Amino acid sequence: MAGDRIQEYGVSSRADYRGRGRKAKAYAKFVTSELIPYLVYRYPIDPSPSLRAVAGYSMGGLSALDIAWEHPEMFGKVGVFSGSLWWRKRNAHSRFYADDRDRIMHLAIRKGKFKPGMKFWFQTGTRDEPGDRNHNGIIDSIDDTLDLIAELTKRGYRPFRDIQYLEIEGGEHNHKTWAEAMPHFLKWAFGKKPAH
Repeated sequence: MAGDRIQEYGVSSRADYRGRGRKAKAYAKFVTSELIPYLVYRYPIDPSPSLRAVAGYSMGGLSALDIAWEHPEMFGKVGVFSGSLWWRKRNAHSRFYADDRDRIMHLAIRKGKFKPGMKFWFQTGTRDEPGDRNHNGIIDSIDDTLDLIAELTKRGYRPFRDIQYLEIEGGEHNHKTWAEAMPHFLKWAFGKKPAH
């Protein structure tokens, strides 16, 4: 785990409205310029992005998504467990707040381009959190994740082929739920494909 995750995790292009994630760019640089090159030097790791995945839970899921999105030459797959996709540039209680303008990762995807070969895996739990900022009866964690999947779809990624989504009934924002989801992610990311 990072030493100061509130500052190191986030979206590298900008901190959130409270200044959290100010070191996200440095963290992403560490992962891509130091950690991965060291691992490639030290271990027999295939250099192909299609055989590499990065994943995280909560804020780590947000960071994993940001790092993969910004570095498709390094990571072809990303796993986001209960991702902090609410990360925003304005307080949700502001009268000027709007989901489509203020969620930072959603904006990065919307402004980005299709990156061939990238695959995305998302997990939420129906009890990830109690929040429902738009009062639609669906918790924010699920709304934010489904909205981000919609942004990826608009960029050209296809559900089931490029995007997988796992919603765990009764799943909470905790290690127990993520441990339940992990085998699904690992099979998706690294499992053997059926021979044709």
